[in-house]
Amino acid sequence: MTAMPLLPQVLPLLLLLTSADAVFRFASYYGDHMVLQQKPAQAVVWGYGEVGALVTVSLIQGMDTISKTAVKVYGDVGIWKVLLDPVDYGGPYHLIAQQTFKQEVTSIHLDDVLFGDVWICGGQSNMEMTVSQIFNASKELARGAHYPYVRLFTTSLESSDTELLDLAKVDLEWSVPTTKNLGSGDFTYFSAVCWIFGRHLARKLKYPIGLVESVWGGTPVEAWSSKTALSKCGLSETPIEMIQRYEFTDTLAGPCDYSVLWNAMIHPLLNMTIKGAIWYQGEQNTGMNTNLYNCTFPALIQDWRRSFHEGSMGQTDPNFPFGFVQLSTNQKTQPNDNYPVIRWHQTADYGYAPNPKMPNTFMAVAMDLGDETSPYGSVHPRDKQTVAFRLYLGARAIAYGDQRVPFQGPFPETIDIYYNYSYMNITYNQELLITHACDHIFEVTTGKTRESQYTWIPAPAESPSSKVVTVTFKGCSHISAVRYAWSDWPCEYKQCPIYSVHGRLPAPLFIKYFN
Repeated sequence: MTAMPLLPQVLPLLLLLTSADAVFRFASYYGDHMVLQQKPAQAVVWGYGEVGALVTVSLIQGMDTISKTAVKVYGDVGIWKVLLDPVDYGGPYHLIAQQTFKQEVTSIHLDDVLFGDVWICGGQSNMEMTVSQIFNASKELARGAHYPYVRLFTTSLESSDTELLDLAKVDLEWSVPTTKNLGSGDFTYFSAVCWIFGRHLARKLKYPIGLVESVWGGTPVEAWSSKTALSKCGLSETPIEMIQRYEFTDTLAGPCDYSVLWNAMIHPLLNMTIKGAIWYQGEQNTGMNTNLYNCTFPALIQDWRRSFHEGSMGQTDPNFPFGFVQLSTNQKTQPNDNYPVIRWHQTADYGYAPNPKMPNTFMAVAMDLGDETSPYGSVHPRDKQTVAFRLYLGARAIAYGDQRVPFQGPFPETIDIYYNYSYMNITYNQELLITHACDHIFEVTTGKTRESQYTWIPAPAESPSSKVVTVTFKGCSHISAVRYAWSDWPCEYKQCPIYSVHGRLPAPLFIKYFN
């Protein structure tokens, strides 16, 4: 960490800075204490000014001017936008913008600006849960004081029918973490998953991490997707029956109209240079366009990548790392059968990430973290520490290229069926930790019924070797498919039967059809 106190010689310069004209200002998500993206990328800084004016942006540390760029204010609204020179991680810096218009000079400045990695945190209510809502909340809240170089920012809950240039409102301006802003009420700010993910990164990388929370509970993937992304999946206008269902019968749901949150809460952020994004969403899609999620979610990732790359003038990686949480549980006694479907579709039906349709992604499995007694409803499990740590492992491996880090649970490599002996051998891609007998979590089917539905039969399983699970199916002369953990609530807390030996990561669900 590069730390340079403000030298006395710089004070006269800063004292000359006057209050910004109502027109001349930074965009909404620039402020004191912010984190800008470090090199090799260049950070974008933009704002508003008088059309035709000259704006000079300087980055200063101590007596040194690190970067200085001048641009003209353009467009009907009056926009200025600069790329700073690449800056190594560290700080603090002072960012000064000076507008010259008709011989009048106006200056604005930001203090305590750091450089590091910036991550976007998106999704619905499980990402929205604050630190005060999780297990061991007081201990986690106290950790904030130990991570002053993790900086927090939260957008407001806003929707729009058109793409906004800037955020309409900000809930939490760039801030150093405190007990108050980490746990300000329920489902407000700051996101527990986002915070814990960020502090793990900061502890490992030993440089600043900027966390930008843009989430809204009870919202589907379609609301966070651009019209361009939705068109790739054959979607255009929000069906009226969906609007009525969610806005009039479900008072807990947020906006479900197509693209309205993309327009108001993501599109304004596109000029920001970022390192990557993490995502926790999908519960709302168990009741909305469920069978399209294997298209809509990958399309969102692709479109966000393209849009952030273009918006940042080519500085955000066009294939930036994207992590997501595979859905946890909902109901044990009255299960929602679409939960395993969404989990499968979250991987574009591969069962794991990254995969050919979702490159440079990483996944945190959460189906073993059910919390039936959660005071926020069982759909909101309180163990966000484990979720965030599993995301962090994925980021270490995918975003930061540490190939030594185990970040995936075991997944089947081959399946061999032996009909003469009524069993199949499922060979996994890594060594297995079997925690208990697999009596009901594997299921097989012999085919479709008259109603074109599969009848699934529990199939006992055991592990005869370190990588193989043997599933028996007595009385079946033909097997059409096998699946694992295909239920809303497949196992008790951290008690799924199959984990990895290294890292104790749960095996994700899978389904395999045979010819």
